[in-house]
Amino acid sequence: MPETNGHNGGPPVNGGDGNGSGNANGGGKKLAAVMADAKAVKARAVEELKETVKAPEKTDVWKSVLRVKHDETPRSRALGVLSNVFLHLHPAKINRDAVAYNYTWGMGGMTFYIYITLVFTGTLLMFYYHPSKIVAFRDILYLESDVPFGKLLRNMHRWGAHMMVIMVELHMFRVFLTGSYKKPREFNWVVGVLLLVLTLLLSFTGYLLPDDQLGFWAVTVGTNMARATPLLGHDGPFGSQLGMTAFNDVRFGLLGGSIVDSNALLRAYIWHCVAIPIIASLFMIVHFWRVRKDGGISGPAPMMLESEIKEPKKV
Repeated sequence: MPETNGHNGGPPVNGGDGNGSGNANGGGKKLAAVMADAKAVKARAVEELKETVKAPEKTDVWKSVLRVKHDETPRSRALGVLSNVFLHLHPAKINRDAVAYNYTWGMGGMTFYIYITLVFTGTLLMFYYHPSKIVAFRDILYLESDVPFGKLLRNMHRWGAHMMVIMVELHMFRVFLTGSYKKPREFNWVVGVLLLVLTLLLSFTGYLLPDDQLGFWAVTVGTNMARATPLLGHDGPFGSQLGMTAFNDVRFGLLGGSIVDSNALLRAYIWHCVAIPIIASLFMIVHFWRVRKDGGISGPAPMMLESEIKEPKKV
């Protein structure tokens, strides 16, 4: 009988045409290369972490959030004055093309002017409005029917709020299209996103104040959506595991109860007229300061008009 080496005539385990050992060697080399790369990445990460701990002000994150001082040069004092938003409100030098209306659309400035108009008209409306379930809607009717220019005042506030939402979205759309959210303006982009959220919250909380059917059902639908908030809503993911119920979740906190009633009207009034405007104003100050500290409005590369091009002198 022919010898089978104990494997019933099958190929030898360690031998044959060498494919097994070749695959093993190839896999070992790849694994060794991956391990070497991982060690190099780890070493680089450790080194960067040490540098971050030693000098955090030199990291990109720090530079994005806070502007660092200028290098110690003879011109540092002048640069410190020219780049200080309190000592020198406008940039000493700007790119002419960056402030062109066909590039910026002027949405940031117009949004701010509308906000000032809303603050002014809203303050006047507060003289005729009571956040009470009994008289809130009656105050709106009195404002529109008996107060001189009352209907104009209310419509200015209402349509101005709609325009502000639209202009904030167009402003952010322009910033996105022109890449103005990139380095070194990442932090200001985050501030702008927060201002967008605050603008939407201002619009939403103002819906309930007239205490009409439109406001009632808008807030009912909106707060019902809050029940599905992760962790904070009793219908949301992990909400029930954390003990959230219809009487202690985020919806209950927003309404001050389980239904849209007088407590919800009072809370909407406080959020709309006091809390959110103060928070939004603070973020606007930071936003404007960062536009100035980040080098002004970001724009296209500097260009020269045809009339500015000087012909070379003939020798």
